[in-house]
Amino acid sequence: MTSLPRSSPLALTVLALLHYKPLHPYGIQRLIKDWGKEQVVNVGQRASLYRTIERLLAADLIAVRETGRDQQYPERTVYEVTEAGREVTRAWLDEMLAVPKAEFPQFPAALSHALMLAPHELLDALERRLASVGGTLKALDAGLAAESESGLPRIASLESEYLRAITAAEVRWLRAITDDLREGRLPWSAEDLMAFAAQQESGGAARKDDA
Repeated sequence: MTSLPRSSPLALTVLALLHYKPLHPYGIQRLIKDWGKEQVVNVGQRASLYRTIERLLAADLIAVRETGRDQQYPERTVYEVTEAGREVTRAWLDEMLAVPKAEFPQFPAALSHALMLAPHELLDALERRLASVGGTLKALDAGLAAESESGLPRIASLESEYLRAITAAEVRWLRAITDDLREGRLPWSAEDLMAFAAQQESGGAARKDDA
């Protein structure tokens, strides 16, 4: 076996679905959507799925089961998980469950520069985000209710529970921040911030000279 590719949500999902049965790429993509895994795995670009399959194949974690043809598709390659792939799947799963990974989503990065906006501009942006995230929360609630009514075992929808908890927490936080902005409890101005930055810079220079 060659060097292992880095773990990723998509690579883990491909390996996990191939534990279920041998599949061609379209079948993998369809199952991801049918089983609701697109909530946690980005399959918007089919090219990324093919690149992931190529990396897993090069690492001998999957193998070609057969190549077939039909009227709709000129050629379909069906893949299956190898024994090495089964071992790596369990290792990746254990690590991704147990070890928090430093991730850098765009929202906290944008918040770190929010002071570049005026308070009313930030309020407008966060109110629009709150409306969107609130809609997501309603959709998650509806999905969880449907899964419960269908008799789906709870273990199969833990990712939806987690997403619901995270989304609900964001809704609560956004409501609190937008309330503070609306009521004037979170004021700032460009002049005050520039003065503070200058003060910090001069203080740092003075400490360096003393050293």
